Parts: sequence; structure tokens; C-alpha cells
Amino acid sequence: MFRAYAALVALGLIWGSNFIYMKWATGLISPMQTVFLRVLFGFLPLAVIAWKAGVITRDQLRHLPHFLAMSVLATSFYYYGFVAGTALLPSSVAGLLSGAIPIFTFLSAAIFLREERPTRQMAVGVTLGFLGIVLSAQPWNGADGVNPLGVFWMLAGTLSVGASFVYARRFLSPLKLPPLALATWQTGLAVLTLALLTDFGGITAIATNTNAMWGAIIGLGALGTGGAFLIYYFIIDRLGPVRAAGATYIAPVVAVIIGAAIGEDVTGIEILALALILGGVVLIQTGKRNPLPTFRANVN
Repeated sequence: MFRAYAALVALGLIWGSNFIYMKWATGLISPMQTVFLRVLFGFLPLAVIAWKAGVITRDQLRHLPHFLAMSVLATSFYYYGFVAGTALLPSSVAGLLSGAIPIFTFLSAAIFLREERPTRQMAVGVTLGFLGIVLSAQPWNGADGVNPLGVFWMLAGTLSVGASFVYARRFLSPLKLPPLALATWQTGLAVLTLALLTDFGGITAIATNTNAMWGAIIGLGALGTGGAFLIYYFIIDRLGPVRAAGATYIAPVVAVIIGAAIGEDVTGIEILALALILGGVVLIQTGKRNPLPTFRANVN
């Protein structure tokens, strides 16, 4: 159990540190190029482990349309939203906005899944969460405040991954596929689609900064994507999905701490926003009658 909880903390640290790596990378290359590097170097370790474990089979090809949908919702667009948002925002603000993923998951489930009946406690949680989002965006500051386009992209990313949980519930959960197989298929297909859509002009600029280069390859890719999948499924196996979800509470806190450490202006408003978002998430998670299964796209 000690190793399981240590892995939980490690996962929260990995997810929370992703935002500074995104910030470094997008200072040199485009958000799309950053996403491509992240997915590519996240896919490679997953592919090796999945091949050795024998979880990828030819029979799974008949589920390719579902894998493609998940590769967009839970990988390509999700990651692009977060990278594009982080490029325009302080990493601390981007990190705390990422804490809204369970809120958008709940809203998607309430709309598209009849069995997901909201409770009064969950409604209060959603309200608190959105208050936290508004505080994070600080619309009252106008052009001198938080970049609204950055907030839009972060919320688009959270909505995308939230919808992916609902899609997985409806179409993938009944298939009983190994989680490692799903993760490998969705990241592999994302590599292919991103390779077709990405303009690679100037991508070598990332090599001019060692921190940015290794942050993208190791931090975002190997650890933040491939390693995060493996750690997450280990935690689910040892602690169950409800406790494993605790890592999502750690990540925004880590992102805010890192942002403050590198000199970003973290005010009392950001701290209050973080508390409201996390408080809303706790109310939603503990107020569920019938919780969603945990299909994780890699989270941040």
C-alpha cells in the first residue's frame, strides 16, 4: 500500500509539472509541434510494453472507429487545448484550470448518460467549480487580465477529455479491453493524425534549449504521457478508481506551487479559485450515485 500511495503522489507531481514543460516548449516551437513530440515520446514506451505484454491483437482492429474517436477526444485535441492554453497563460493559472476536468466529465455524463442522475450535492459542486473558473479567468480585468483565448483553450481541453470519459462509458466499457491496449491504440493513432496535420517547420528550435527539449521529450512525453498511463493503471489496480482519482487533486496544487517558485504572480484570487475548483470536484466525486469507470487519457 505504501508503494501505491507513493505512486499516487508521484503521478500528481508528474501531471502538475507538465504545465511548466508546456510553457518552455511553446516558447520555442508551436503548440501543435509540442503536442506531436509529447504524443510521440509517450507512445513509444507504451508500444514496447504493450507488445511485450501481448495486449494488442488483430481482432481489436474492428474497434478502430472507437479508437480514433478516443485518440481525438482523449489525446490529440485534449493535449492541444492544454498546450495552446498554457502558451497564453501563466502555468499556474493553466494548472488550476485543469482541475476542472471532473466538472466537465460530470456535465457530459449528465447530458448524455441517462443513468448518471445528478444529486443536489453534485449541483453545488458544479456551481463552486464554475465560480473557481470565473475567478481564474478574472474577466473584470479586461485586456490587462488573464488572456481569454488561453482560458478558452484550457476549457476546450477539459471539455474534450470530459467527453471522452462518457464516450468510453458508452462504447468501450462493454468491450472489456485491457486499459494498456486502449492507451496504446489511442496514442498510436494520435501520432499518425498529428504527423499529417503538423507543420514541422522550425521544430528543431527546441534543441536550442536543453530544459525545453528534455522537458518535452522526457517530462511531457515519456513521463507525462507514457509513464503516467502505466502509473495510473497500477494505482487503479492497487487502490481502485475512486482513490486513484485523488491524483487529479494533487496536480493543480503542484502547478500553482511551481508557478510561484519560478516567479509567476500567484495571488489570493488564484488560491481561492483553486480551493473552489477542488472543493467542487470533491463534492461531485463524493456525491455520485453511479460513478463513471476510469478510462484515463493522460491526463494533463
